Amino acid sequence: MYTQALNTAETTRGTPEDAERLARFQARVDAEERIEPNDWMPEAYRRTLVRQISQHAHSEIVGMLPEGNWITRAPSLRRKAALLAKVQDEGGHGLYLYAAAETLGTSREELVDQLLSGRAKYSSIFNYPTLTWADIGAIGWLVDGAAIMNQIPLCRCSYGPYARAMIRVCKEESFHQRQGYEIMLTLCRGTPEQKAMAQDALNRWWWPCLMMFGPPDTESQHSDQSTRWKIKRFSNDELRQRFIDATVPQAHYLGLTPPDPALHQDAATGHWRHGPIDWQEFRDVLAGHGPCNRERLEARRAAHADGAWVRAAAAAHAEKRRARDAALAA
Repeated sequence: MYTQALNTAETTRGTPEDAERLARFQARVDAEERIEPNDWMPEAYRRTLVRQISQHAHSEIVGMLPEGNWITRAPSLRRKAALLAKVQDEGGHGLYLYAAAETLGTSREELVDQLLSGRAKYSSIFNYPTLTWADIGAIGWLVDGAAIMNQIPLCRCSYGPYARAMIRVCKEESFHQRQGYEIMLTLCRGTPEQKAMAQDALNRWWWPCLMMFGPPDTESQHSDQSTRWKIKRFSNDELRQRFIDATVPQAHYLGLTPPDPALHQDAATGHWRHGPIDWQEFRDVLAGHGPCNRERLEARRAAHADGAWVRAAAAAHAEKRRARDAALAA
């Protein structure tokens, strides 16, 4: 594999040479230099990136499912075309990210196997059902809005391939967020029943979206080291606060009310302060006990099985080309 040099670059733990390499690596990170695939990196840095990038890629792929559920039921041809384009974008995002993970020495096949076997995680938000058309608007507005808050800082991630992949992802996610908000705006300017449907969607997606940023900083297992390595730029709580401050005024403009009786604006800072989050629900969903966990994995496994003939045909074609090229070279 083209990243084999990375796998042989580790030094013995605890040696002066190891300490020197780690110091040089951290100095590069502190100087805002990009780390590239053929550069030396600590094994823990590589593992952290593979974990984060693979979870991100899996989330994009699984995230196609709740919206794909509404492609055939979109209320107009325009809405259908826009939703098709969005789902296609999400599939592309997953491919960009799998490619970025491959530069760290982990194959796409291995990552997909981890997802299908249940060993890999993806964003808890995609284990909730889309019950009405308003949910598609709420996902674009809230879920993609939260994703943008998470992902824009990743454009400055210390690992080059991840940072570069995120530039295009963020541009497309911005379109998705505007598309979702426009759906919600149309519903809120429609009939009372349509506005009620929009409010119901907000009620169901608000708290899971706040959970998307991860547990509070006091409980986060990876944030401190990821921040030192400049994989992360902001803490979970900081990103969550940015999302709330941006989203609450948007909800008020729509004439909607976030389902949090404790929500209030801090007179001193101007920040919107939220009430307690049910972190037990978050842990339950991550553990596989959400409303749609089983359904999502079953759908991905079925799609993978249905596509076996495509993978076999592609492999056979590649082998045939290799044999032809070898014959020509001889």
